[in-house]
Amino acid sequence: MLLIRNAITTMIDETHESAADLALADGVVVSAAIAATSEGDETDVLDASGCVVTPGLVNAHHHLLQSAFRTLPGTRGVAMSDWLPTMAAAYGRVGIDPELARAAARVGVAEGLLSGVTTVADHHLTWPAGSDDVGIARATASAAAELGGRLVFVRGSARDDPEEAALSAERIVSALVPQGEAGISNDGMLQLAVGPAGVHSDSEETFRLLAEVARRHGLRRRTQANEQVDVAIALEKYGRRPLDLLDEWGWLAPDVTIAHLCAVTPEEIARLASAGVTATHAPGCDLPMGWGIAPVAALRQAGIAVGLGTSGGGSNDAGHLLADARLAMQVAPLVGRPLAAREVLAMASEGSATGLGRDELGHLRHGAAADVCVWDVSGVADAGVADPLAGLLWASPGRRPKHVVVGGRVVVRDYELVGRDQRDLASDLTALLASRTA
Repeated sequence: MLLIRNAITTMIDETHESAADLALADGVVVSAAIAATSEGDETDVLDASGCVVTPGLVNAHHHLLQSAFRTLPGTRGVAMSDWLPTMAAAYGRVGIDPELARAAARVGVAEGLLSGVTTVADHHLTWPAGSDDVGIARATASAAAELGGRLVFVRGSARDDPEEAALSAERIVSALVPQGEAGISNDGMLQLAVGPAGVHSDSEETFRLLAEVARRHGLRRRTQANEQVDVAIALEKYGRRPLDLLDEWGWLAPDVTIAHLCAVTPEEIARLASAGVTATHAPGCDLPMGWGIAPVAALRQAGIAVGLGTSGGGSNDAGHLLADARLAMQVAPLVGRPLAAREVLAMASEGSATGLGRDELGHLRHGAAADVCVWDVSGVADAGVADPLAGLLWASPGRRPKHVVVGGRVVVRDYELVGRDQRDLASDLTALLASRTA
C-alpha cells in the first residue's frame, strides 16, 4: 500500500476536493476505511506536506516520434504546405524504424512523466514504405513500459495505402494485445486505437477500413479535423466541410475523438454533441501553427467531453501538458467565456480519459486507477496564492510535480525518474540522430 499524507488539498474531480490522506492499494485508489484496516509494515508513505495532489494528467494527443524533430529550421511560422514536406524530409534523412521510435518515445514519455503526464496517446502517422510496423509499435510500447507510463498507441495514417493501413492495424493488435479486451492490455498500461490524420490526407476508403478494424476489436477511433487548413483542403477537394465528410463516412460517433476543432460553427458543435463525439483541445500546437483556437467553452456547454493534448514536437516543441492547460485557460476568453482553472485541470485529466474510453483514469474517486501527481506549492512562486488548485495553472508556468505515481508505483520521486536518468535518455537520442545525419 502507498499512503500520500498531509496534502493541502486533493483534487477528486472538477467540483470536489479534499484534504484527506490518499490511500493506494493493488493499483487503485481505496477508501480511508480500507486503508485504516490494511496499513502495515509494507506501507510506503509519501509526505505531501505543502503540496497539492491531483490525478495523473492524460495527454490525449501527442506524436511521440516528433520528440526527435523539434525546432527544425523551416517548421516555424510557415504554412502547412511548407511544414509537411520539411518534416517529411527530416524523417527521410534520419530513417524511421523501431530503434528511432524507441529512443524518441523514451524521451517523450519521460518528458511527460516529469511534467505530470501518466497516460499519453501517441497518434503515430509516419509509416515509410516497407517499414517494420509491428516493430515500431512494439518499440514505442516498450519505451513506455520501461519508464512506467501508460500508453495509448494509435495506428494512424497519413496518405497511406488504405488496405495496407488496415492490415497493419490488424498486425499490431495481434502482436501487442492479442488477449486484451477493447484493445487494452490486462494490466491497463497499453491501449491500441486507430486514426487517420484527417480528411485532408486520407480517403473515404481509409476511414472505412480502419473503422472495420476498430469494430472487430472494440478499439477507439481518433482523427483530426477543422484546423483552418483542414477546412480549406476539404472545401477545395470535396466542396464539403470536414465534419460533413466525417458524418457521411461514419466517423461522427461516440467511440470517436476529434482533435483540434478550431474552425467549427455553432451548427457543427450541435452536430458533434448529438453524435456523442469527444474532443481534444491542443492550443500549444494550434496557436503557433496559426490554426486558431477551439471554442472550448461552447463545446463543453453543448455537453461534449473535451480533453487536452500537446500534439508533437514538430508543432509544439514541449510535451508539457500543464503548461498547455495554462495556455488553454489564458486564450479561452478570445473565443468565448473564460475557463476556470478547475475546468481546465479536469480537461487535462478526466476529460482526456473520457475520450479514451477509460473511466478509471483521470480522477481520484474510490476505485480509480492509482495515477497521482504531487505538486509542491510551498515555494515563492506560490506565495500569496489564495487557491492552491487554481495556482497550479496561474502561478509558476512550467512547474513540475515533486512525485508521480502510476498504477500505485512511484515513477518520479523528488523530481527525478525512478531507476532512469533523464540525461541518459536525452544523450541516447542525440547520439542516434547524430550517427544517422553525419
